[in-house]
Amino acid sequence: MQFVEEIVVDEFLPTVRSMLAGKLREQGLTQSEVAEVLGISQSAVSKYAHGDVTINDRIAEDERVEALVEDLGAGLAAGDVTPVQALIEIEVLIRDLESGGDLLAQLHEEAVPELADHGSGFRVHDPESDLRTSERVLSSLRRGLRILENASGFARLIPAVGSNLVACTPDAEDVDDVAGVPGRIFDVKGQTTVPSDPEFGVSEHVATVLLAAREHGTDAAAAINIAYDPDLLAALSDAGHVTAEFDEGDDVASSVGAAIEEQPEATVLYQTGGMGIEPLIYVLGTDAESVADTVRSLL
Repeated sequence: MQFVEEIVVDEFLPTVRSMLAGKLREQGLTQSEVAEVLGISQSAVSKYAHGDVTINDRIAEDERVEALVEDLGAGLAAGDVTPVQALIEIEVLIRDLESGGDLLAQLHEEAVPELADHGSGFRVHDPESDLRTSERVLSSLRRGLRILENASGFARLIPAVGSNLVACTPDAEDVDDVAGVPGRIFDVKGQTTVPSDPEFGVSEHVATVLLAAREHGTDAAAAINIAYDPDLLAALSDAGHVTAEFDEGDDVASSVGAAIEEQPEATVLYQTGGMGIEPLIYVLGTDAESVADTVRSLL
């Protein structure tokens, strides 16, 4: 009898730790620093470095694993990602890979052939639970924020009211189902500043725009507000985005809804301001990373 968790412990974790240790060493960390970041002994780091730990090539060559190791390695080395955040993101990936038919489920079936005929998923921890769903949203949002923090010149796109990158759960109904940055993202002397980790229920304005767009038929699950500039709007249009204008009135949700109904394919919303109202552009996307990538492409 072998559980999928044993595949995780025996195959996945040694592989990912070895990859992360190598990535951190490439970033210039010493063995002791790598050991501290990963919460393992220096002797373990030495074994990883000398190839004394067997890794699973199928896991190591999986594009999702490679991308996460690359992202976490850079973030941990720079101090942009804490070990706890890294742990959560690895945990989210594990649960995704445990889904029926995915990599860890396949390895589990191969280790226990009788399971292949059982016809059920092997998700001891349901990846569709509210907790797992929230973890995935926050994980995506943190990656999106790191893209913006590392994008040279993003600070100049931040409006006076501040920007906020938000993302929501698949069945989001109100602002409590939308995660964002408490206090918003600000330009501090030309430096993009994210004051704290993302949380649910902390964004009202950008969250309202996102929810209204979703309510009227878009598949957007993330959004960001940036400073209005006709040249930026033109660049977004040239890149294939459909733009739609809305009036920034007392009822933002209704105004956004009307704009979406008129232009259902819109992925960029904007309003040109008014008395006491700053003009803004809102970029929508399927996840926080894609929204951040869209904004980065403007720089």
